[in-house]
Amino acid sequence: MPAIQKMNIAGKDLNLLYVFHVLYQEGNASRAAARMALSQPALSHKLNRLRDELGDPLFVRAPRGLTPTPRAHALAPQVQRLVADLDAFYDACDGRDFLARREAVHIYTTDYMEQLLLPALLPRLRRDAPGVVLVTHNTRGELPREELEKGTCDLAIAGFYENLPDTFHQQRLGSEDFVVLASRTNPRIADGLDLDAFLACEHLLTTLTGDLNGVVDRALARLGHRRTVVAGLSSFLAPSRLVRGSALLLTCLRSVAQEAVARDPDLVMLPVPFALPRVDMMQIWHARTDADRLRRWLRQQIQEAASVLGAASPATTPASAARRPRVRRG
Repeated sequence: MPAIQKMNIAGKDLNLLYVFHVLYQEGNASRAAARMALSQPALSHKLNRLRDELGDPLFVRAPRGLTPTPRAHALAPQVQRLVADLDAFYDACDGRDFLARREAVHIYTTDYMEQLLLPALLPRLRRDAPGVVLVTHNTRGELPREELEKGTCDLAIAGFYENLPDTFHQQRLGSEDFVVLASRTNPRIADGLDLDAFLACEHLLTTLTGDLNGVVDRALARLGHRRTVVAGLSSFLAPSRLVRGSALLLTCLRSVAQEAVARDPDLVMLPVPFALPRVDMMQIWHARTDADRLRRWLRQQIQEAASVLGAASPATTPASAARRPRVRRG
């Protein structure tokens, strides 16, 4: 048997399949031309090319328009499937149905940000993008650079990422200050919390890397002081439970303290008796996902859900420009 020669589509005009599809549906050259925004001569030219390629008249004149040949009837179901598949392909490329996609989105963050964002974020996802499954991972105090570059991480959200590569983008979600969380029964704060009382107490801190020299300790060192840390925990939320009924202090972000005070009447929130910098909460993503419409939409939902953090900025910027006044839109 002679070998079957495969047809090379490189020289084919796939738009002719759409011409066939419309002519078969309309059965009328004038209506088909109007539907495709073509002139009658242009449609005739395309139909002649289609006849030459397929070796059949395909559509012949009839009293009420055009009638398909047996060859056209045989080809019609396959052409219909091809046109539908091409439509679906270009719809997906255009992103018009991005909220209907079914896929997992991976976010590296902390238990603190999970508690803050998810109650507002998940209902939005279930309502508008029910096919999206949200998966969170513990960021462990470090930027998941390799995961972002490989695509196994879509977003990283925290307030401690520094020295971002040029291929990363970031958006400020909000800013928070530090406060001190204490038990109302702590005898050392009966007269208020000044620096002496702060230093006289024992302290808890959150450390995702095991480092006990945090922002509070560095600020104290600049003042020539040192506090007594008795435990470093890997959670932002668990330490507040240990403060209850104790003489321990926890210096934490305001929203963490507010949540703890609302949950436990034994706890009280006090100002830090020395200066500490505010923390900017940022969401970070790689340039590879910057234009993806689903992930752009998700970043917008996160920015809106994070509005409880304070005045949030819609500006985004490549990491290399993070300290410049000019930013690019996300």
